[in-house]
Amino acid sequence: MRRKSSKYSDQERERENGEHSNTSTFTGDYAVDLHRIQSEIGQNSDVHIREFKIETLHARAALIFIDGLADTDLINNNILRSLMSVDEQDYKSRDIAASARERLSSHMLLVGKINETSHIQSFNASILSGSAGLLVEGTSIGFVLDVAKAKTRNIEEPQSEALVRGPRVGFVEQLSDNTALLRNLSKTEDLTINTFTVGTKCKKSLAVVYMRDIVDPQLLEEVKQRIDSITMDDLPESGYVEQLIEDNQFSPFPQIQNTERPDRVMGAILEGRVGILLDGTPFALILPVTFNMLLQSPEDYYERWISGTLIRMLRYLAAFIALFGPSLYIAFSSFHQGLIPTKLAISIAASREGVPFPPLIEAMIMEVSIEILREAGLRLPKPVGQSLGIVGGLIVGEAAVQAGIVSPIMVIVVAVTAISSFTLPHYSIGITIRFLRFVVMLFSAVFGLYGIVLFVLLLCTHLVKLKSFNVPYLSPAVPYQLSDLKDLLIRAPLSMMKRRPKLMHTQESKRK
Repeated sequence: MRRKSSKYSDQERERENGEHSNTSTFTGDYAVDLHRIQSEIGQNSDVHIREFKIETLHARAALIFIDGLADTDLINNNILRSLMSVDEQDYKSRDIAASARERLSSHMLLVGKINETSHIQSFNASILSGSAGLLVEGTSIGFVLDVAKAKTRNIEEPQSEALVRGPRVGFVEQLSDNTALLRNLSKTEDLTINTFTVGTKCKKSLAVVYMRDIVDPQLLEEVKQRIDSITMDDLPESGYVEQLIEDNQFSPFPQIQNTERPDRVMGAILEGRVGILLDGTPFALILPVTFNMLLQSPEDYYERWISGTLIRMLRYLAAFIALFGPSLYIAFSSFHQGLIPTKLAISIAASREGVPFPPLIEAMIMEVSIEILREAGLRLPKPVGQSLGIVGGLIVGEAAVQAGIVSPIMVIVVAVTAISSFTLPHYSIGITIRFLRFVVMLFSAVFGLYGIVLFVLLLCTHLVKLKSFNVPYLSPAVPYQLSDLKDLLIRAPLSMMKRRPKLMHTQESKRK
């Protein structure tokens, strides 16, 4: 993998990196070089090699491109027509002493972006990426012409992060479109986009986005080092990048945030964080991440601060119920009946009459059923999936109660838990809480409330030790940062949030 920079040509980059041996360079012999290209990629049926003669140069030439990836209209009108036409008057007015290479680049190739390379591997790789390659007799280089035809869908509202109030714009699979969305949100020269090439076999472009006057240089260097350390044949989705560069691969908690929303990425970048975009996926990555970021939504800032604070606190309560709801019921009904009000205890005991299973088995049956229905609803077509989730849950719950397998109170507890989990704004943290829910249920079934307390202590110990790119996962609560608490449990008025988070160690602490 190598890093690309727009300041240098492919030829200069390859010479500096020393990636290719001398045997892979163009020889300058047109027939030999064309034969090598044909032997390497010319056997594919979608590779087209168009040979012709450039009359003004009195030289043979070959244009190589991939059917479906290259724009044939651009090739026909801006390349072939220009190279094959003969304009004697125009020819006489040119500098005859100029080399064929200079005349091709300056006068004859009507393409916006032209790169030159002396290595056949780089030449072929560019063709396989959608560019057209031009080989001209008498030159020892290959011309790479940017005529790629992008196949992309229209920009739509993100399906996984729907908002009531906010931009109806989401990332798409084309990297250039995604970087353009970020440029449109921040028309400033400080927004910096560095492009890397990842994948040893299937090469893809990866963009690192940040504000150069805000981001911590140490954080930026750490990000680049981890990206440089990636060695895989292919990275089909940003989830691969997330797993390969995160701090702790064995932690159930996501240490990098993924999102489809450009406004969320731009908001994080303005706080001093770094965004990562990968070609071929609409999911961008934000790093470093803290736990409270996973329970926040862009809508918290679009509404007035009172509404945003109430919604955020409700979200924290829902996360608590989603994690501890079934385990608290198991602990109270199995070990601590004396802590339940008398009338409620009698009602619970009456509802459990005839149920053959203990509370743990009851909860496991219902929770597993809900998880199966949830996954089935995601995999089925959208109209069918929604119906299955609602109708299936009602039918299964009612049938289980009628059969005496579970108690009605357990159905209520599981239903409230499932509904609470739907309020979480990130799918990744939802998966984590769903997994930990089963763990804390086992703790409560063995030790009661003491088991829940033990689980909380172990969980807090893990979270305190966990870091995301050297940023404490529980910050600003641990370590304590008073000024950053304005955006933790509450969302203070925007007029009071004039400084960027101290935990990011930004170059400019004050928001302008």
